[in-house]
Amino acid sequence: MFYVQGQSASITGVVLDEENNPISKVNITTPDGGTFSDEDGFYLLEIIADQEATITFSHLGLKNVVLENLILNTNEIFEFNPIMKADAIQVDGVTVTPTGEKDVEGITTISPKLVRRIPGANAGVENILKLLPGVTSNNELSTQYSVRGGNYDENLVYINEIEVYRPFLIRSAQQEGLSFVNSDLTQSLKFSPGGFQAKYGDKLSSVLDITYKNPTSFEVQLDLSFLGASASVETLSKNKKFGSITGVRYRNNGLLVNSQQTNANFNPVFIDLQSYSTYRFTNKFDLGFLGNISINDYQNEPLNRQTNFGTLNEPKSLTVFYEGNENNKYSTAFGALKGTYHLNDAIDLKLISSIYHTTEEEYSDIIAAYELGGVDTDLGGDSLGQPTASRGVGSQFNRTRNDLDALIFNLQHKGIYRKNDAKIEWGAKYTHEDIRDQLRESEFIDSAGFSVRPPFPEFTNNEPDEPFTEELVAYTGLNAINFIKTNRFTAFAQFSERDQWGETDIYYNIGIRSHLWVISGTDVPKVTQSVFSPRAQFALKPNWKRDIVFRLSGGVYHQPPFYRELRDSTGTVRSNVKAQKSIHAVFGTEYSFKLWERPFNLTGEIYYKDLKNVNPYTLDDVRIRYSANNNTIAYAYGAELRMNGAFVPGTESWISIGYLKTEENRDSRGYIARPTDQRLKLGILFQDYIPNIPNLKMYLNLVYNTGVPGGSPSYADPYIFRNRLNDYKRADLGISYIFVGADKKYPRKHWLNRFKELSAGFEIFNMFNNQNSITNTWVRDVDSKNEFAIPNFMTSRVLNLRLKMRF
Repeated sequence: MFYVQGQSASITGVVLDEENNPISKVNITTPDGGTFSDEDGFYLLEIIADQEATITFSHLGLKNVVLENLILNTNEIFEFNPIMKADAIQVDGVTVTPTGEKDVEGITTISPKLVRRIPGANAGVENILKLLPGVTSNNELSTQYSVRGGNYDENLVYINEIEVYRPFLIRSAQQEGLSFVNSDLTQSLKFSPGGFQAKYGDKLSSVLDITYKNPTSFEVQLDLSFLGASASVETLSKNKKFGSITGVRYRNNGLLVNSQQTNANFNPVFIDLQSYSTYRFTNKFDLGFLGNISINDYQNEPLNRQTNFGTLNEPKSLTVFYEGNENNKYSTAFGALKGTYHLNDAIDLKLISSIYHTTEEEYSDIIAAYELGGVDTDLGGDSLGQPTASRGVGSQFNRTRNDLDALIFNLQHKGIYRKNDAKIEWGAKYTHEDIRDQLRESEFIDSAGFSVRPPFPEFTNNEPDEPFTEELVAYTGLNAINFIKTNRFTAFAQFSERDQWGETDIYYNIGIRSHLWVISGTDVPKVTQSVFSPRAQFALKPNWKRDIVFRLSGGVYHQPPFYRELRDSTGTVRSNVKAQKSIHAVFGTEYSFKLWERPFNLTGEIYYKDLKNVNPYTLDDVRIRYSANNNTIAYAYGAELRMNGAFVPGTESWISIGYLKTEENRDSRGYIARPTDQRLKLGILFQDYIPNIPNLKMYLNLVYNTGVPGGSPSYADPYIFRNRLNDYKRADLGISYIFVGADKKYPRKHWLNRFKELSAGFEIFNMFNNQNSITNTWVRDVDSKNEFAIPNFMTSRVLNLRLKMRF
């Protein structure tokens, strides 16, 4: 026997008095139930989801605090920390929206439980972000993403106000493994695709602001699938002063990579251990620690590959046989301390320090012998689809010996001063970066028995008609050793206030950032540069019958060069590279309404970005190579629309549409498409269940992206050689049955009573088996002197089984 309850959500927090002391035994009630705060002022109350709720906090001798018109999604956790006073009744009106609050800062809030449920080849936070209108990625194996025409290096990621980093040398998505962000530990997610505040750092495109959980009880969670496993443990001491949440993850991409066209002995091991702990010394001071250890051990022995391409009238095939292997290893360690001191009701002071260390190795020796030919199209033949009529043969030898050791140290102070509806925030930060890098790469190409040398004047020849006896030289090669140190000093200050203008509610934020950096190193000129970045946001909510907010934001956004942006295509570091500069202008509206007596949100934005001092780059899979100069200007503009809400009662779904155009002008030669020029984007996230079997859930995400520029062969002029990849189309489906959950409980003596959550199901990745490509392999035919673009296809349809439990 089991008990069925309505779809629920939770409101939690700590009740405080005017001196910031916790209040115990506060009566917290709704029309459907209630609870009391414990001796530390903590409370947790479940309410019915997708319905308006009024919550009253009452205590003898203190005036009531009333939270009105709150609507939460199913399983959403809403944090509310009321301060109870002796002299006034407080009424907090919360505008009716799917998340229970109206945002005026232009930041998208996403439910962490939604993140954990939605299927994807790389499930997690980034998997959900890619369904937003301004976020694009054509690679399901990668956790990286581009935002509104930017590249992967232009996105900020914070966890509990601590900036986090990712490995440097990753060149293909199948090497990536795990994202730094562990979705099992996540309490809240906020994302801004542009026009963000001065308190966030110096990047051109976006901010992902993650908050990890503060545990409220002991919990264990397990997630098992064919792609790996994860476990997390939440602990809370008896006096509730110490809490910690720890997660360990293991991932093996073999199931996905083996669905690609290259047959290989693939043995990757991706493991990480992550923990966030807090200790409250007093009611005024607490200390938090974030730690992470990650090991990506990637071993790959490619065997063979056959790719059919071309047109129906002229089909072609590429057959490749490989020898050799790749042995890549990325080991990272990260530790951070965050101390928070509540000086009084008005002032909070914070001190944050962190250290990040990564050692990365890329060792590979791969020989690829290829044959370019036609394809048998005889429908009645036994060799349908097999290669025929060889047009050329050749081989390619790639050798890599890359080593990198990077150490990054941060020390930061932040403060907040509040008075009524105004707030002043400030901060200062010191960063030291110590990079030691050795690059040794070479690529030799042989076509029909003749070595193909670089297209330089000294190697001009007429092979195969005439022999060429000069020494063999790699077609492409790198050989560099760099020891670089960078010291950075950044600071910001911003003022924000909520006010009224007649009957219109207004909000504004103005701020400025400064950034000074000094680059030095072995055989590198010492260079000092600085930039200033003013930013502002403005929002107004008219007193209309319809619930609409208008937002305008923008400013100057600089991105001072990180190590990879200083290194050119030959591996040489150019310390005089300037900060890239982008001027943002973003206008948006948000309309909240009820449809079918359920909450919905319609959000729209238009934006324009004017970019100067652009450092142009090439993009191959996920590897970015900069030219390390500022000879380019660029622009990006677009429009986005997103509608989210309870399309099905008790669930959240959305549909998003985005249009983008971004072009660059190198050395005044004219505008051409940038590598991330993704014109049209459609993303759909949909949840459903069977009405008669409500615990049988369906989760679906669909993505359609128009093709991005497909790159060009080595040494080719991008102004002459322009092409686009095919459109990216993908659908991932998840079906699960909830044996135990928030709306399905069992009596105490039942064996399932020990579980807080238990579900099992399956996932189908790339449900329609679309052939998506991320890059091209360029094959040269020495006879015709032509180079053919052979698409590198991504993963095909894959079935995954998944079991989740929490107790």
